Amino acid sequence: MSALVLGHKNPDTDSIVAALSAANLYRSRGLDVAAAAQGEPAPETKFVLDHFGLKAPEVVHSVAGRDVYLVDYSDLGQAPDDFKEATLKGIIDHHKLGDVTSDAPLEAYIKPYGCANTVIYELSEYYKAAIPADLAGAMLCAILSDTVLFKSPTCTEADKKAAAALAKIAGVKDVNALGMDMFKAKSNLNASPRDLIFRDFKDFDMSGHKVGIGQLELISLDMITPELKASLQSELAKVKSEGRDSAILVLTDIMKEGSEVLTASDHEDLVLKALGASASSRWLDGVMSRKKQVVPPLEKAFRG
Repeated sequence: MSALVLGHKNPDTDSIVAALSAANLYRSRGLDVAAAAQGEPAPETKFVLDHFGLKAPEVVHSVAGRDVYLVDYSDLGQAPDDFKEATLKGIIDHHKLGDVTSDAPLEAYIKPYGCANTVIYELSEYYKAAIPADLAGAMLCAILSDTVLFKSPTCTEADKKAAAALAKIAGVKDVNALGMDMFKAKSNLNASPRDLIFRDFKDFDMSGHKVGIGQLELISLDMITPELKASLQSELAKVKSEGRDSAILVLTDIMKEGSEVLTASDHEDLVLKALGASASSRWLDGVMSRKKQVVPPLEKAFRG
């Protein structure tokens, strides 16, 4: 049975494309692997896969008894519920090291880049693994998505270098135009409030507090009507009640380069203060990255 190359729960474009690109890398080295995902593609990801003619990975929710390579995460909270019954073989990631562990040595590549696909591009170069044009285009889009068109503070020179190389392989002439088309697809609000919250949502263990953080990136926050915002806030309270200390939704305006934050928390004042917001002013100027600008200050605040 093939080993699984698996991204995190509530997969974003980087997670799904990383499963495909890492599987390509591993197969080039003679490993028997299959790309997998823990959910269906969101609108942005579907646009990317359709644009380059790629098939979405198989959706998998149980990994008991399987060999698994993780991409784009290393936290148990983002893995399948029965992950401890699987055998961890490897990790490729660009986040902080999480709490997964293994019973045997494994290969792990974790670099402080803006996108997991940047790490996979570098590994493909190192192992001389050819990247097909269609896959290169999707990898380029993953970088554009995770770095928010290179505007995010997580973006590095390595991300820009990888994007340029992948654009050449894919034959993409206008990277910015492709990115804008992708973000227009991402701005699709034709979904339930719950689906919008969970479009890109991750749970974190912060000093014993379960904190769920979703991020919804839009061309403009003007797209969100007062009625929709009220519905999102109401649904967020329900998400919080499902065993979480806090549920947070970061609404990011790509063009204004900032975010508005919605919260439902047992520690509302602590959360708002940590993010530099208040009950009367929830706009976070310059905040684009959950990984770098939202999670770290919250973790520090919950540590006390």
